[in-house]
Amino acid sequence: MKRSVSIIGGGPSALILASFLDPDLFTVTIYEKSKSIGRKFLVAGKGGFNLTHSEPIEDMIEKYSPIGFLDDSLLQFSNSDLRNWLDELNISTFVGSSKRVYPEKGIKPIEVLNAIMKQLKQKTVEICTKYEWIGWDSQGGLEFNNQVIIDTDFVVFALGGSSWKVTGSDGKWLDNFKKHGVEVVDFRPSNCAFEINWPTNFINKFKGEPLKNIGLTCGNRYQKGELVITQFGLEGNAIYALSPQIREQLNQDGRANVYLDLKPIFSEEEVFQKLNQSTKMSISDKLRKSLNLNPAQQAILKLYTSKEEYINPLRLAKTIKNLRIELIGISELDRAISSVGGVPIASVTDQFELNALPNHFCIGEMLDWDAPTGGYLLQACFSMGVKLASHLNLS
Repeated sequence: MKRSVSIIGGGPSALILASFLDPDLFTVTIYEKSKSIGRKFLVAGKGGFNLTHSEPIEDMIEKYSPIGFLDDSLLQFSNSDLRNWLDELNISTFVGSSKRVYPEKGIKPIEVLNAIMKQLKQKTVEICTKYEWIGWDSQGGLEFNNQVIIDTDFVVFALGGSSWKVTGSDGKWLDNFKKHGVEVVDFRPSNCAFEINWPTNFINKFKGEPLKNIGLTCGNRYQKGELVITQFGLEGNAIYALSPQIREQLNQDGRANVYLDLKPIFSEEEVFQKLNQSTKMSISDKLRKSLNLNPAQQAILKLYTSKEEYINPLRLAKTIKNLRIELIGISELDRAISSVGGVPIASVTDQFELNALPNHFCIGEMLDWDAPTGGYLLQACFSMGVKLASHLNLS
């Protein structure tokens, strides 16, 4: 006799879980509170549908925190496995110049979602929309807003985090878990902008300007990439990747320091040589011509140096390679690309089963883990879904 699996939530981890569950063993139903599934999946594709990253899986694993939590999932269903699976669904992919993986040009996000939906239909997965889960009844059944109560063999929660509320990821499920005695932690923003107290004249002139081909350090983490100067502070892939380290400092001290390397392709000695090679050129000309620093990079350098430092090639070279910037705050949660928080890692088994509730599992962004942008978030959600499917298929 088939056993029943009820999946609460219709995001990427839920869809791939349902796709990999054995239809000969289970009757599978996805319950989604919105009128359609995959809304965050589609929104994520508006800026270029970054499905995963192409770097070796051994390097990819190191991008996640806490260390080790996702290793088994990623090794069991790697970025290469994801591309192969998509290819089986007739969704071809390519590696862009940034080493990120995208659907072949001309394939829209909705086409990727439709291909997954086609497979779910072939596997007789039932999808129930406008079903908002509101908790458990007195007998432990799943209770929904339409007064429907479901009894099931296995429950898989894939309810998402708390960023992008417009897509349905509002984190309201935290209260349901708390009432039922399941440990949770509040959500915090990740992959987001960080606040800087910019001078008015600086921000009026340079807001929206990029700082390209830079390096950024916080604590023991270094990241190459780019930044954008905003009214609020700084954002961009370089600072997104340092979110865990910055959050930790902000939580401890109310302040955080990041160190900007404006020319990571040169050593400090090479920068000094370029600044010191001519006495006929002004410092500004040397920065522009010899080091190719744009006006925004020059302005931020001036902002954080005294006149004496600015005209001294040795001291200026040190600053160009290690410019300290103080951050004083973090973006609002709903403006963040992702969130951390939700169900603590210690509250689930290696197979994502809740310690407090047998046969209840949690996957995806509702668990308290972190990753940078660039395909890492989506890859982890897919990998967790496949790992759990494999576990249930063998149970």
